[in-house]
Amino acid sequence: MGPVDLAAMRLDGKTVVVGVTGGIAAYKACEVVSSLNKLGAAVYVIMTRAATSLVGPLTFQTLSGHPVFIEQMEPPKLWNVEHIALAERADLMLIVPATANIVAKIAGGICDDLLSTVVSATTAPVMLCPAMNHNMYNNPIYQANERKLRGLGYLFVDPAYGRLASGRLGQGRLPEAQEIVLAVKRHFAGQADYAGVDVLVTAGPTREHFDPVRFLSSPSSGKMGFAVAQAAADRGARVTLVTGPSDLPDPPGIKVRRVISAGEMQSAVQAEFGRSGLVVATAAVSDFRPAQRSERKIKRAKQELPVGFERTPDVLGTIAGNRGTAVLVGFAAESEDLIDNATAKLRSKQLDLVVANDITQPGAGFRTDTNLALLVWPDGRTEQRGLESKRELAEHILSSVLPLVRQRLETTGPITTEH
Repeated sequence: MGPVDLAAMRLDGKTVVVGVTGGIAAYKACEVVSSLNKLGAAVYVIMTRAATSLVGPLTFQTLSGHPVFIEQMEPPKLWNVEHIALAERADLMLIVPATANIVAKIAGGICDDLLSTVVSATTAPVMLCPAMNHNMYNNPIYQANERKLRGLGYLFVDPAYGRLASGRLGQGRLPEAQEIVLAVKRHFAGQADYAGVDVLVTAGPTREHFDPVRFLSSPSSGKMGFAVAQAAADRGARVTLVTGPSDLPDPPGIKVRRVISAGEMQSAVQAEFGRSGLVVATAAVSDFRPAQRSERKIKRAKQELPVGFERTPDVLGTIAGNRGTAVLVGFAAESEDLIDNATAKLRSKQLDLVVANDITQPGAGFRTDTNLALLVWPDGRTEQRGLESKRELAEHILSSVLPLVRQRLETTGPITTEH
């Protein structure tokens, strides 16, 4: 079976309970509700009391064609024990926007209003669309709550990078309505576009030690690779993430192998590569290492210093010659001659796609939440992407190579879901 045509997909027969909370992005939920209704879904809206200060309930009643539910103790409008009836009727619960408050309440099992009570009572999948201030989104307490919910099987549509209500730029902006509706469609399609595909992702830096305390490395945080791994897993892939030193926690539901040096990364990649249908190599592997490593700390007073270097293993290049039908995607972080360097890497390593970025551009360097990428293909095509979150870029990369991944896999027999 080929990939589902999401553009033409309808939602007839599906019931979506939409929770609207008191974030400034609540107005965007209007378009989401309208779009889901037009696609044939039965849409029921639950508003928190704070949300009603931003958008009138009559708006959602008109767009959904059903009464809007607000108070937990108000007289039933359609059924007895509304929080149970709504919870049982839902095929999907969609919370848009999901504030830090509602995420914290769900993570803590708090049921102090109708929305949080319905979430607690439902057995349907729950999809949250976080939207909040950039600093709130990166707050370790919020991040811990999100990780907990992801680990429990809750679904997330990651916030976009853009101008926030405060006027500042950052990640925390609610995605546009069409992106949220697309995520709903993907869910109901069973995330079929990457189901049964083994995806191998490399991420982060490597470290090449001079001595026990000093090493040669890069500023890579691993954020791009972790975003690709999570996006692939959310679309049904079986994902293995090989990462160098990174402060990011292991993504739930993903096999993670942590390494230090380029040699260790090469060994891990070779061990995992055999069954991969797609390899996305985002790791910033150190190209050189000290020719000699001291087992003891090199003292400042030492007269002769070990200054010789040698090349490290070419992690991606070593698997290119034994690729089979795997699709290979490489990344190129450059400071000059972006297209020429990306094209050279594409050809020398026989890649199917190179994602290049100019690290001198604002928002496109290491340790950022965003990227500004140029996609370069073997036939000479290029695609310049705008500034976007790394998750948005990850989704685009996966969508761009999906036809080629499916084409290659079809030549090797049916895709199975067995490990």
